Amino acid sequence: MDAVVASLAKDLAVLSAKKAASGISALFTANRLKKNIDEMCNSYEEIINELIQDRSQAIAIAQAYQAELERYTISDDDIKHLHNTIAHALNLLSQFSPDSNIDGLESISSLISVDTLKAMQLLGFNYKTAIGEPLTNACAEFIEKNLGSGK
Repeated sequence: MDAVVASLAKDLAVLSAKKAASGISALFTANRLKKNIDEMCNSYEEIINELIQDRSQAIAIAQAYQAELERYTISDDDIKHLHNTIAHALNLLSQFSPDSNIDGLESISSLISVDTLKAMQLLGFNYKTAIGEPLTNACAEFIEKNLGSGK
């Protein structure tokens, strides 16, 4: 499990345990027994402020979970765009180098479909690590090798 997700789970568990419904009910019951109306009002105000803070914390945790999910999610439109871009790039490669064998690359292109990538995503496939990082490294090496030395 990713460290960020584990930390979020821990924070959510602490928040949940801290403000269980029975705990809130006990606070209200104890508050009703107070004799002084000002004391009672202040106590209710504190309870309400704590609940508002807890709500804000729960929203922050949910947004962090959402952000973590979005790091690994590719939309259908993004997948279609990726497929079209790769198909276009393969077409350009075949025009520049008609003798090269790009059949292997075309089979990779056929793997990039909404159904295939969504299924892989459900199984936990991380596109950015598996595909994005190697492509980034390959591009960086190419640029450094061909452009970085002043050629």
